[in-house]
Amino acid sequence: MSKIDIAVVDYGMGNLRSVSKALEHVAPSKTVVVTSNPDEIIQAARVVFPGQGAMPDCIRELDARGLREAVVAASKTKPFLGICIGLQMLFEHSEEGDADGLGLFKGNVKRFVTEAMVGHDGEKLKVPHMGWNQVYQVHDTHGASHPLWNGIEDGARFYYVHSYYVQPDDESVIAGYSHYPNKFTCAIAQKNLFAVQFHPEKSANAGLQLLSNFVNWSPE
Repeated sequence: MSKIDIAVVDYGMGNLRSVSKALEHVAPSKTVVVTSNPDEIIQAARVVFPGQGAMPDCIRELDARGLREAVVAASKTKPFLGICIGLQMLFEHSEEGDADGLGLFKGNVKRFVTEAMVGHDGEKLKVPHMGWNQVYQVHDTHGASHPLWNGIEDGARFYYVHSYYVQPDDESVIAGYSHYPNKFTCAIAQKNLFAVQFHPEKSANAGLQLLSNFVNWSPE
């Protein structure tokens, strides 16, 4: 099997072309493969786990293609980036369809409460949360943010399309947050894993910088 630098997991539910093209743009010398082959996912140096659609459908399709074990293994052993539903699926349970996730992180996926979606000036906010929003980076006790935020201004705007958000039990995994209108987790990080609710592949320069940081990331 030829060398695979970056595997983009294809379980039939992701925005795969946009993700792969963005990766190819920031890493033209790397081999980027969109794959539904578990062996290629295991063999790849880095793995990107995107997703769009409903959580129950995503979990069902992941299992139908025999990809669960490979994705879980990759999330524990190599640089791993989850995007949108690829973040939500890492948690234990989602309110969307009362679905169980992969359980890699303790916590739940919650729906924005329609009645609470009122902005600071009184305007009614729509669900899904769609469009550009600021992302605020979480800093450690030494004042440092995660390496995937390198070169990205704190409060930079990223592109969202979602009705659900993750609520981790362990707040120490939170790497970023946004407001809509209340504060919600939009990025998590632990060891070799980083996952975001927004779409870096649709987020102009800030998104491309994050993907470039991922391609060059060497987790300790």
